[in-house]
Amino acid sequence: MAVQNVEKNVISNKLPPLKGQKRNKYAFACSLLASMTSVLLGYDTGVMSGAVIYIKEDLKISDVEIEILVGTINIYSLVGAAIAGRTSDWIGRRYTIVLAGIIFFVGAILMGFATNYWFLMFGRFVAGIGVGYALMIAPVYTAEVAPASCRGFCTSFPEVFINAGVLLGYVSNYAFSMLPLKLGWRFMLGIGVIPSVLLAVGVLAMPESPRWLVMQGRLGDAKRVLEKTSDSTEESKMRLADIKEAAGIPEDCQDDVVSVTRKSSHGAGVWRDLFLHPTPSVLHILIVGIGIHFFQQASGIDAVVLYSPRIYEKAGITKHSDRLLATIAVGCMKTFFTLVATFLVDKIGRRILLLSSCGGMILSLLCLATGLTIIDHSDQKLKWAIVLCVCCTYSTVAFFSIGMGPLAWVYSSEIFPLRLRAQGCSIGVAVNRAVSGGILMTFISLYKAISIGGAFFLYAGIAIMAWIFFYTLLPETRGRTLEEMEPLFGTFFRWRSTMKELDRNKVEGDAGAGAGAQVQP
Repeated sequence: MAVQNVEKNVISNKLPPLKGQKRNKYAFACSLLASMTSVLLGYDTGVMSGAVIYIKEDLKISDVEIEILVGTINIYSLVGAAIAGRTSDWIGRRYTIVLAGIIFFVGAILMGFATNYWFLMFGRFVAGIGVGYALMIAPVYTAEVAPASCRGFCTSFPEVFINAGVLLGYVSNYAFSMLPLKLGWRFMLGIGVIPSVLLAVGVLAMPESPRWLVMQGRLGDAKRVLEKTSDSTEESKMRLADIKEAAGIPEDCQDDVVSVTRKSSHGAGVWRDLFLHPTPSVLHILIVGIGIHFFQQASGIDAVVLYSPRIYEKAGITKHSDRLLATIAVGCMKTFFTLVATFLVDKIGRRILLLSSCGGMILSLLCLATGLTIIDHSDQKLKWAIVLCVCCTYSTVAFFSIGMGPLAWVYSSEIFPLRLRAQGCSIGVAVNRAVSGGILMTFISLYKAISIGGAFFLYAGIAIMAWIFFYTLLPETRGRTLEEMEPLFGTFFRWRSTMKELDRNKVEGDAGAGAGAQVQP
């Protein structure tokens, strides 16, 4: 009977909070504020989709120059992502978020005052570094602050704000399109200074990540943050014990400040542990962390979002204002379905959402490719095909936003071990931005070479490969603490057997501990 009770308790610990249980409001607020940095990327993505129409006309640039202008911010963000991991290990997660806002602020100012193509490209370079910082640090901070019961919910916020930023960008396009040509696109880009200033100031009210504080030996500060961000006092003590163990600090150490080695506190030796001599678990985690970000972008979502005005033009919608209005609906779909995902991720798990999302994208991309191919080969204006293409862009965005969009950030931010987390996540962000940049810088050339329908058939094929990758290599992580992640990995395609064995061992261990407690007088 005791074993049955313990087993029930272990299973219940892996489930999200009961319906009537309140989420930790402080952890929720911290996660919300940190994730708002992602609005910077979203706004840039959304606003550039419409601004390029006017930039091309004003600066008299070619389609190839448009591709480079649109896509290079993702390549530039590689610089930010590459150094953000080391920066956050050095100065802390919180001040890294502030730094991201400051850098993007400078980039937005430069873009808004750009007088020619190369001046604009320099502004994109600076803004891109800020975007790389923001994309890497927001999910890491959120994962480290949030309790296990709502970690998936909280770490979905970055994608929510990316989509909110996209929507704001679309609205900005439509609002400023009424201005004279030379002013309109500059206001569209320059107005991005407002969210970056508000974020940089607001983040100063947040606490530092408790896991980073432990890595610095500041146990007293970490304890106080955990007491505020955990669901109970008992949970805060368990989280602190797990973090101390992961950081190599003795569990019985009760000092407020302890000395730690420079290697552990500032991330030295991480690249060696990730690439040169990784354990099987770390290698599995690295493959999954890189793969989930690669497939998120390689399936062509940014081509749908950023080039949607061109897709609608190819589909037969010729008026500028009509195309911009249609893109606002894309932003609404992304934002709404990402919000849906945030409420489902801790209830039904990461795998179900991810596989359903990817499957839906495959069908939507195939239908979009078919509709565009039919229009391309028709001499008449086919209204049903135009409606099909518009609906398929919406459904592609909806399916992406309910799974592949938010879960790439949720999953990659929670699987890396503590000492490797910041720089491991920065690798994932670098891959994400590199692939996104590649897609955006080649899309126009690609559809001119193989037709726009052929381009989306190609993206559908990549999405099929993504579904197979997710199904075979990604274990479920719902309900587990960050310190419980590493043992799930290392057996690659046999992770299901590993998960069952770990759960069985935990039940038996807790049952033995419970029986020992009963024997004592």
